[in-house]
Amino acid sequence: MWMPSLLMSSCNALLFNEVKYISTLRDLQNIEDALKGRASIAFSYVRAIGTPEHRAVMEAAFVYGTTYQFVLTTEIALLESIGTEDIEYAHLYFFHCKPVLDLTQQCRRTLMEQSLTTLNIHRFIKTMEAPLLTEVAEDPQQVSTVHLQLGLPLVFIVSRQATYEADRTTAEWVAWRLLGKAGVLLLLRDSLEVDIPQHANVIFKRAEEGVPVEFLVLNNIDLIVSRVESNMHIADMHEGEDSDVEGPSMDIQDDEVAETVYRDRKRQLPLELAVELTEETFNATVTASDSIVLFYAGWQAVSMAFLQSYIDVAIKLKDTSTMLLTRVNCADWSHVCTKQNVTEFPVVKMYKEGENPVSYAGMLGTEDLLKFIQLNRISCPVKITSVQEAEEYLSGELHKDLISYSSVSVLGLFSPAMTTAKEEFTEAGNYLKGCVITGIYSEEDVSILSSKYAVTLPALLLARHKEGKIESIPYANVHAQDIVQIITNASLETFPEITVGNLPTYLRLQKPLLILFSDGSINPQHTKAILTLVKEKHLDSCTPCWLNLKNTPVGRGILQAYFDTLPPLPLLVVVDLHSGGQVFAFPSDQAITEQNLLLWLRKLEAGLESHIKTLPAQEWKPPLPAYDFLSMMDAAASQHPTRKVPECVGETDVQENGKEQPEDKSAGGRDSVGILRLKHWHRSDWSEEAGTPFRRGDEEL
Repeated sequence: MWMPSLLMSSCNALLFNEVKYISTLRDLQNIEDALKGRASIAFSYVRAIGTPEHRAVMEAAFVYGTTYQFVLTTEIALLESIGTEDIEYAHLYFFHCKPVLDLTQQCRRTLMEQSLTTLNIHRFIKTMEAPLLTEVAEDPQQVSTVHLQLGLPLVFIVSRQATYEADRTTAEWVAWRLLGKAGVLLLLRDSLEVDIPQHANVIFKRAEEGVPVEFLVLNNIDLIVSRVESNMHIADMHEGEDSDVEGPSMDIQDDEVAETVYRDRKRQLPLELAVELTEETFNATVTASDSIVLFYAGWQAVSMAFLQSYIDVAIKLKDTSTMLLTRVNCADWSHVCTKQNVTEFPVVKMYKEGENPVSYAGMLGTEDLLKFIQLNRISCPVKITSVQEAEEYLSGELHKDLISYSSVSVLGLFSPAMTTAKEEFTEAGNYLKGCVITGIYSEEDVSILSSKYAVTLPALLLARHKEGKIESIPYANVHAQDIVQIITNASLETFPEITVGNLPTYLRLQKPLLILFSDGSINPQHTKAILTLVKEKHLDSCTPCWLNLKNTPVGRGILQAYFDTLPPLPLLVVVDLHSGGQVFAFPSDQAITEQNLLLWLRKLEAGLESHIKTLPAQEWKPPLPAYDFLSMMDAAASQHPTRKVPECVGETDVQENGKEQPEDKSAGGRDSVGILRLKHWHRSDWSEEAGTPFRRGDEEL
């Protein structure tokens, strides 16, 4: 999984306004002074833009940018000036500026001593948000705080009523020393219902479940801090023994996308084929000509990987397209991206005169993007004006240059009086633009076509150009959204080759998969046998498909998961992912014929065949409860329901008409950030001075 890059691809363009890039100590001081009493600062040093550490910081800024000011530098001298001695690796400081009311006072600083990874930064910031010190009067073995959820230990300072004030002062100083490393609690011995040794003044509780607490006698703060840090060091050593991974390396990236971009960094792309737009040129360009605009971030791995595909498209369209291919680097022109409501990277939008911009929602690859651009050359639905033109449309002659991009064409037949039905179909055609070619015919002589194809108006005709077939699609007076779904389902291939890109589409049908695995092209006799059973309606309860291991190498891993070792090919299996995860294999000693296959399927339905494997219903759980990012994001997203569209359909964005630079306001501007941001605790009010202790709060395929 490309999780680091995939997470970054959803970073909001407003991030650039939230992360301040600085190069001098004066810049840092100005930001610090401006935020005193208002917000705290997360200050980071990274060796270079685009490194794993930089991406980790940007991911953290995406989550916490509305609460804290993120500041970033690549200047070693700046790090040295604030007292850091070891600058071999990246650093992150938390500047506690919010409680500082005296503008002449410096913000207190806490250094994150772990490496800059997404999880480490998340854990560090969560500890900055937690209470500095908590008072408890219960069994330490039963106490739980966010620190334990984050994998950090707890330190209890045992207090008596007679020494409460001194004990609390000590506990606060310990808490500041251990901030980001452990949770500190003041345990009121006099209120306890459980006994603890009389001599113990410190209790240490590890994060691991089931480990008993330790009762200690430690007579100064340094001993307490050393105890925690020594245990952290031992834990780090154990992790190192269990892992072959060494420290961060500039040459080893943390995901496959980043690794590919890094390896291809010396590849020279003909970037001149995609015009670079700026804040000054954007509006004039997209209003003067039909344009495709790529919004990307030069520091982000997915953006740079897709930029290569985008340039490949530009090469294919060179001197043949009236569409101008352009690009905007949001790292340089964040205001442009914000105004166009760019909420993730990379994003492609199409701008045509007099039309709302359309967002590309397909796979991030050359062929899919090329299909989107080419199919958008024509208006959808195409208005057909004669019976002869309708026949040319259905045969593929009318748009033969586009047949390679859309293997099917849909023609809606309506009588002139069917106004509402035509409007609904037109809306559906606009919705499917760039995915499927649609046309509409509603002349007085439409009955000629309805009679020829034996359909009742209103009607939908589906032309499958590869097979040379024209089918009628069951259709009643339904809404545009229903028409979209009808066309989308009807456009699916009868016996498709399964790929990484189209698998989700077929899984959404919620049927068992009948998969023919092959190591290359499939035997025509096998294809004929399966298509015959499809035609005779014997395979209506499943989705027949095939998988070419040469085109989709991941198929080898799938087969090994089914059989432990790679079996001889071709091989036919049934996989029921939606009901039990059982895998059934067609007998290898039988030929794949219509009769043998039908007999085997009937045995399956009767429960007479034994499955060879049951796939586990695996859950991708977080390492610790506080790391459950997905549930946090789902909870936030549930408060902001969004419109769901078919995967192949681009989202039409609303554009405000006007003479100024066009703004894309479809997702609600800045408010849309809240959909993906995590909720977290807020620090309670602190004391006046920063120099004294304070009080703070899926299944496998």
